[in-house]
Amino acid sequence: MVLLFNPWCTEDWVHLPKETERQEYVMAEEGIIYRGSADRIGPLAWNFGQFEEDMVDICMKLLDMNPKCLRDPAEDFSARCNPIYVGRVVSAMINANDDRGILAGRWQTPYSGGVAPTHWSSSVDILRSWYESHHSPVKYGQCWVFAGVMCTVLRCLGIPCRVVSNFQSAHDTDKNLIIDEYYTDHGVQPKESHDSVWNFHVWVEGWMKRPDLCGDSTYDGWQVLDPTPQEQSAGVFCCGPCPVKAVLEGHTDQKYDVPFVFAEVNADQVIWMLMKDGSKHRLHTDSSQIGQNISTKAVGADRREDITACYKYPEGSKKERLVFEEAVRRGNERKPCPELSLKPPVVKLEITEEKEPITGQDLELSLLLHSDHLRELSVQINAQAMRYTGVPDSLVYREEKDVLLQPKQDSKISIPIPFSLYGTKMLDNNSLKVSALVHDKQHPGDGYLAVKNIVPQEPTITIQAPSTCQQFTEMTVEVIFDNPISSTLRDGVLTLTGSGLLRHPVVTR
Repeated sequence: MVLLFNPWCTEDWVHLPKETERQEYVMAEEGIIYRGSADRIGPLAWNFGQFEEDMVDICMKLLDMNPKCLRDPAEDFSARCNPIYVGRVVSAMINANDDRGILAGRWQTPYSGGVAPTHWSSSVDILRSWYESHHSPVKYGQCWVFAGVMCTVLRCLGIPCRVVSNFQSAHDTDKNLIIDEYYTDHGVQPKESHDSVWNFHVWVEGWMKRPDLCGDSTYDGWQVLDPTPQEQSAGVFCCGPCPVKAVLEGHTDQKYDVPFVFAEVNADQVIWMLMKDGSKHRLHTDSSQIGQNISTKAVGADRREDITACYKYPEGSKKERLVFEEAVRRGNERKPCPELSLKPPVVKLEITEEKEPITGQDLELSLLLHSDHLRELSVQINAQAMRYTGVPDSLVYREEKDVLLQPKQDSKISIPIPFSLYGTKMLDNNSLKVSALVHDKQHPGDGYLAVKNIVPQEPTITIQAPSTCQQFTEMTVEVIFDNPISSTLRDGVLTLTGSGLLRHPVVTR
C-alpha cells in the first residue's frame, strides 16, 4: 500500500513512537464509536476498511477533487507532504458543503433521496458510493458518520488517528465561550436557539507535529480534526487541526479553531427564562456541565478509554478556572463573558431515574425537592423529544402541581412517562429532555430549574457463532433479537459487512 505519510519513520511529522499505538491508530480496520449521553454511553461497531483494494484510489481522488487542487494542482501536490495541510483538506472534503465532498449532512427527517445516518456502519460503503457516482454526495451523514469516514481516509493516507466522542458537547455560535440556553416561563425549551448543547458530538484526532505554531514541541501530538459542518473556518466548513494541548491550557490564540473546540469541551453555561413581556431572567449558571466523559476506543482492547483529562483540568479545580480565564483573555476579539454568579439555589432540585430507561417500556422518574425553609412552590414538569444536537422537538408530557415544601425535608414527585406518549416521537429523535421549573409563590422572581436528558437503552442483538470457523468455508450464525414493545415489528433489515470478507454488504429482510 502506498502511503503519503509513514508513522514508522522517525523523520516523518506523523511519527508515532509506540508500535501498539501504530497498530491501533493506523492498521486497525475495525473500531468503536461511542454515542448516547454522558450517563449512558453506548458503543457502535464501525468498519473503517482502509485496506480494501480500492481505498487508495478513492482517497487520492478525494485529494484531487479538493478546491485547492482544482485551482492550483502544482501547489496542492507540493503541499501533500504536510499532514497539517492534508488534515485540513480532508476535514473539508468529508462534508459536501463547499465542494464535491463525500457526505451530505441532515439532522432531521425526511431523508429523501438517501438513507438515515443510522443506516451506516461502514466507511467503505460510503466512500465507494461517492466514487462510483462520479463524486455526488452520499446522503446522509451526522457527526459519527462524518468522523468514521474521515478516520478511514486518514489511516489510508498514513496519518495516525482515532475517533473521539465528547458528551454534553457545546456549540458556541457567538464565540464568547458561553452557552446561553433558554426556557419559557413554563419550563419548555424553544425550538430555535443560537447556542446549543449536543448530547454527544464525535470528531477525529490526528497525530502530527505542529512546527507551524512554535519552535519547540509544545503543540505536537493529537490534533482535533472535525469534518462535521458546524461553523466555517477561514471561509470553509472544516475544523482543525487544533492542538489538544492548546485546548487544555486555554491557548485560544493558536490555530486552527482552538476557541471553537475549547467551547465544545469547557464552555460555561447560562440558563435563562424568557418572560411573557419579552425580557429574560437568568436562572442560574453552571461551569461544570459542558464536556463530559470524552471517550475513545482503548489501544488493543474493545473498551472505552476516558481522555477528558487531555482536554481540561478537573472541573471545579482552581487550575480549570484559571485556564478558562486564560482562554477568555487570549481570545480578546470575542465578546467579554458576562459576570457569572455561582451561588447555590435556595431550593435544591434533582431528577432521578427509578429504573433503567429501556425502549418500549414506560419511564419512571422522580423529582426531589429540598429547602432549609418552608416554601410554597409551583412546579411545572415537561418532557420534550430531543435530537442529539440539542434541538427540541415535540412536547410529550406536561404536569403542573403545587407543593408545600417543609423545611429540611425532601419532597418527592413521581414523573411517569408512558411509552405510548414518547414512543413514536423517538423514531426521529435521540432522547427526552425532562425539565422541572419551580417558582416560589412568596418570591415570584425566584425560579429554579432541573434538567435531565434521558436516552432509553436500545434493545440488544445477540450473535451466536460456531466456536471454530475455517477460512473460505461456509458458516452459519444465529442472530437473536427480542422485540421490547407490545406492537409487532415489521420489515426488519439485517445488514452484514466485513472488511476483506465481503465486497458489498449482505442485506437480509
